[in-house]
Amino acid sequence: MNIEIFSDVVCPWCYLGRARFSAAAKAHDGDTTVTWRPFQLDPSTVGGGLTSELLADRFGGPAKVAEMHAQMRGLMAAENLPYEPDTAISANTRDAHRVIALAGAAGVQDAVVDRLFRAYHAEGRDLNDHETLAELAAEGGLADAAELLAAGDGDAEVTEQLERARAVGVNGVPFYVFEGTWAVSGAQSVDFFESALREVAAQT
Repeated sequence: MNIEIFSDVVCPWCYLGRARFSAAAKAHDGDTTVTWRPFQLDPSTVGGGLTSELLADRFGGPAKVAEMHAQMRGLMAAENLPYEPDTAISANTRDAHRVIALAGAAGVQDAVVDRLFRAYHAEGRDLNDHETLAELAAEGGLADAAELLAAGDGDAEVTEQLERARAVGVNGVPFYVFEGTWAVSGAQSVDFFESALREVAAQT
């Protein structure tokens, strides 16, 4: 079964959703192939500051952000996910999406996606920096990412897939498309994803 997942590396719900969907896919009695697709929550982000400070400006102050972080910490802990949101550095994720696209061509996409999620949400790594992206990509199995990024590789594919996301009506992530036909939105529970996989398998 082919599943496309539209996500953004800086989205905590996408980070959570990856863990839940991965658990469901492992429990599923059938083969699944996941392709990660790009979505940018804020394409205008310059990057380089602390994400918590940007969220405070957007959502009503540090106390509100602390409340949001506390809620997410509980959800992440339930999935055994490391999560340190106060260290996250805001990023324009276009280049991270280019790395993910290149990892897909190299057959190591899921491992690279996992590495980028953990780097952003748990380690305070700067995903605006090409050297950092290349190092993380290498840890996920993609070599020569710095040279590929410098050459502009992956940019056309990201542009194409961002346009496709808009065309099919993706306006929030994570967003899952099963066999190009059935769609699920949000970081649903493992049980929900298991049920969705069974239903799609039965219909295909």
